[in-house]
Amino acid sequence: MKLHSCTLCMLSIVLLSTASLAHAQGRATLQAAVTRIDITPEKPVRMSGYASRKDLSSGVHDPLSARVLAFELAGKRLVLVSTDLIGFYDGTAESMREALLREFDLEPSELFLTAIHTHAGPTLTIDAERGHPNNVEYTATLKGKLIEAVRVALDDMKAVRLGLGVGYSPVGANRRELRIGRDGASSIVLGRNPYGPTDKEVLVMKVARADGGLMAVAFDYATHGTSLGPGNYTISGDVLGLAEQFVEKILGPETIAPAFAGASGNIDPWYRVLPAFSTEPGWIPEPVLLGTLLGEEVVHVCRGIDDTHSPDKIRTAFAALELPPKPRENASDDESPDPASFNITAARIGDVAFIGLGGEVLTEIGLAIKAGSPCKHTFVITHCNGAAGYLVPKELHVQDGYEVRTSRFAPQAADIVVREALRMLHDL
Repeated sequence: MKLHSCTLCMLSIVLLSTASLAHAQGRATLQAAVTRIDITPEKPVRMSGYASRKDLSSGVHDPLSARVLAFELAGKRLVLVSTDLIGFYDGTAESMREALLREFDLEPSELFLTAIHTHAGPTLTIDAERGHPNNVEYTATLKGKLIEAVRVALDDMKAVRLGLGVGYSPVGANRRELRIGRDGASSIVLGRNPYGPTDKEVLVMKVARADGGLMAVAFDYATHGTSLGPGNYTISGDVLGLAEQFVEKILGPETIAPAFAGASGNIDPWYRVLPAFSTEPGWIPEPVLLGTLLGEEVVHVCRGIDDTHSPDKIRTAFAALELPPKPRENASDDESPDPASFNITAARIGDVAFIGLGGEVLTEIGLAIKAGSPCKHTFVITHCNGAAGYLVPKELHVQDGYEVRTSRFAPQAADIVVREALRMLHDL
C-alpha cells in the first residue's frame, strides 16, 4: 500500500512537471495571425506621386488593401502593416502610429507601419484647409480600418512555423541615367540605367500553421511603384500591389501576401511612367506584366520552402535620429538649418531581421545594411514609420540628380543611418 501510494505520488509529480513544461513551451511558441482589409477609395480622390496631376481619380483598375501580419512570443509582439499606398506623408505617419500604439498598448518598436509606394493611389491628408474633402474623409476612414485590421489579427493568434527563401527578379531597374547634351554637358536624369546597381533579391517569408497549412507569404522587393505616370488617373497598387494580388490568387483565398518595398529610391520598374493601362487587343499592360513576373517568383520561391521552424525570441528596437541637413541655399554663415529627423525600426524573429527605414532610401544603402547584417535574412523595408524623403549615399551627391536635389539630408547622413541600423541589428 505504501509502495502504491508512493508510486501514485511520483506519477503525479511527473504529470504535473510535464504539464508545467508543456505550458511553458506553449507560452514560448511563436504565435501569428494575418488579415487583409479593403482600402480602395469609394469616392474620387486626389492621387499621390506627381505634382502635375491635378484632377481627381476617374476609376479603379485593381483594389487597394491593407495587410497585417502580427507575431507574438512570450509577451513580445511585432505588428507588420503593409498598405497599398505611396506612404504616410504630411503628418499622417505620426497620426496613424499614435492611434495604433495607443489602441493596442504597443511599444514604438513593435509596429512597422509601411506602404508599398504605389504612385497610383490616394493622397493621405489630415489638413482640412488644404486637402480635398474626399481625401480628408478617406484618411480618417483609413485610420479606423487599420485599427480594426490590427485588432482582428491580434485577437486571432495561432501557433505557426516560419520558413525563408530567396529568389531574384529583373523587374526593377536603376533609373539614374547619364545623358550628354548637345553642348557636351552631362547630367543625371530619371530614365533607365540598365548597368546601374539594383537589388534583385526577392526575400520571401512563409508563415505556416501548426498543421502545415499556408497562412501568409510576406515578400520584400526593391522597386518604385511607378509603372504608371502622371497621365494615369486610375487607382492601382501598381507593380507591388498587383504582385500581392497575383500571389493570393495563385496560392488560394486563405493565403494573404503582404508586400514590402525595399531600398528603391533610385529604382523604377523596367517599364516606367506610362500614361495608363494599355487596352490594345492582345497586349498585356506593363504593370500587370511586371506584377505577374514578380508574383510568379514569389510563388516559385514559396513552393520551394520545405524547412520551417518556430523561433524562440522576438526582439525589437526603435531609434529617432537627428541627421545633419543639407545647408540651405543662399543662407548666411551664421545660419545653421535644423537637424532632420529619421526613424529606424529594427526587429528580429529568430534569424530573420527586419529593418524599417522612415524614408525613401536609395538601393546602395539597403545593400550595405544587408551586407553588414548579423542575420541570415534581412528584410530592408522603406516608407516605414515615417516619410522623411530621399536618403542618398554620400558618393552620389557629387553626381547630382533628382534624388540628390530633393533630399533634405547632408551627404554624410546615409552613413550614419547604415551604422545605426547595423548597430541596432547587432544589439538584437
